[in-house]
Amino acid sequence: MEDSILGIHHITAIAGDAKRNFDFYTQVLGLRFIKKTVNFDDPYTYHFYFGDEFGNAGTILTFFPWGKSVGRGLRGAGIATEIGYSVPKGSLDFWKERFEKHGVIYNKPTVKFGEKYLTFIDPDGLKLQLIETEKPDNRIAWETDEIKQAVALKGFHSVTLTLNEQAPTAQILTEIFGYELIQKDGVSYRYATNAIDTAAIIDIVEYPEEPRGWVAGGIVHHVAFRVKNDEVLMQFREKIKNMGLDITHQIDRNYFHSLYFREPGGILFEIATENPGFTVDEPLAELGKNLKLPIQYESDRKEIERQLAVLD
Repeated sequence: MEDSILGIHHITAIAGDAKRNFDFYTQVLGLRFIKKTVNFDDPYTYHFYFGDEFGNAGTILTFFPWGKSVGRGLRGAGIATEIGYSVPKGSLDFWKERFEKHGVIYNKPTVKFGEKYLTFIDPDGLKLQLIETEKPDNRIAWETDEIKQAVALKGFHSVTLTLNEQAPTAQILTEIFGYELIQKDGVSYRYATNAIDTAAIIDIVEYPEEPRGWVAGGIVHHVAFRVKNDEVLMQFREKIKNMGLDITHQIDRNYFHSLYFREPGGILFEIATENPGFTVDEPLAELGKNLKLPIQYESDRKEIERQLAVLD
């Protein structure tokens, strides 16, 4: 299976205020802050990474916090509209109480594809779900003083794509990425890969008349799929090119190597390698504690640090 897509690598979204984003994901949701760096294309903007202890693929949620002036995006067609996290069975009551305590907007739990889930909104309007998975999830979650293993977020369960037409995107998932349609319920289609047990699901909701969404605050910027290494990455580049889609050259993102393309519905997809990982520039115990800059911006560190928001 090492030459396959190994589920979701990471998901990146747009936020507004950096401190508010940092506090919500580390303190309210209890994720580990694994990397504090900057946007490769705008070094005066943070790029935050949240995940498990090791920053394992399939647990990594990243943000571009563009500041308080960022406009609110719109969920709609051509957007990844929901991010699903796996949580232990029986934990949703804990999360309801926690959301009440912290003033988080949420809906009462319901069931989708046989799994109980709770939907909530982060401070920027990003829509997320906590899903009590039917399949065992043996990943070890990051714990905090208030959020222990019995209730903690283990990593991604799924991501939901909203599309006017699901078939062209499904063709990429099935013919290129090796996913299979495993369930259908009305306008909802569930695709999964058997190459990995977790972070393996893509849900598609098909609404032919849905207006197009747009990417800004509270919206997913792109969905990244995981491959083992550079060799496999470049094999997928050829497959996507042969489908007639435009795809970038390999890009070095310091912690992984990437390709980007837009799938037929308009959502930006990335394929990212496991290598070299998040300990390439700081030890495991220090992850997220220091501002790490791409080498091309190191000479501007003092000016960059002066303009970035203080988090502590």
